[in-house]
Amino acid sequence: MGKSGVYIGAMIRLIKSLCVAWFLASSARADGLAGDFDYYVLALSWSPSYCALEGDARDDDQCHARHNFAFTLHGLWPQYEEGWPSDCYTSQRDPSRTETAAMADIMGSGGLAWYEWKKHGRCSGLSADAYFDAARRAFGTFQIPAGLLHLNRDILIPPKILEQAFVQSNPGLTPDMVTLTCKGERVQEVRICLTRDLEPRVCAADVVADCGLRTMLMEAVR
Repeated sequence: MGKSGVYIGAMIRLIKSLCVAWFLASSARADGLAGDFDYYVLALSWSPSYCALEGDARDDDQCHARHNFAFTLHGLWPQYEEGWPSDCYTSQRDPSRTETAAMADIMGSGGLAWYEWKKHGRCSGLSADAYFDAARRAFGTFQIPAGLLHLNRDILIPPKILEQAFVQSNPGLTPDMVTLTCKGERVQEVRICLTRDLEPRVCAADVVADCGLRTMLMEAVR
């Protein structure tokens, strides 16, 4: 083999080793370390959309008419400035069934509270009690626009109008701190970016993009 062949072979081995190193680093970042994150995303789910797309088919108690859920707490998610950790290892004990069931009044079910603890709560570095307390405090900090709490008819709403409604109802919020998601042409979630101290902050670039629909279906509370 000539010098050029040796050089090419060495370069290929170097590229392979760099790719392996990048993959391992990415995997470690994806798994995450408990307590190692930059900020939170507070995710508020429009319950009628969840019920129409998933909950009704599951006969989910969250969708029973006696609840009249509007926006529910989907989760409080630790984030990096780019990407997010999930399913972290933590030395904190897992919550009891009683503790997760106690979150159903704002999350819709204890099962969701358990899932959110496993996927996101463990990454906070907090105890289960402290994590659920933080999630509840964050949820209670923001006013749901009054006209949506008891929405009694289906409406079509542009994403920017819904965003503006949240900004106007919550002094201190700005449009770059709020993002909207949609699913199946329906409103899915309002997501608000928060510091680790649960104060509003600007969302990172990978979070801030809004739903691209011209209008979204927002079904009546039921």
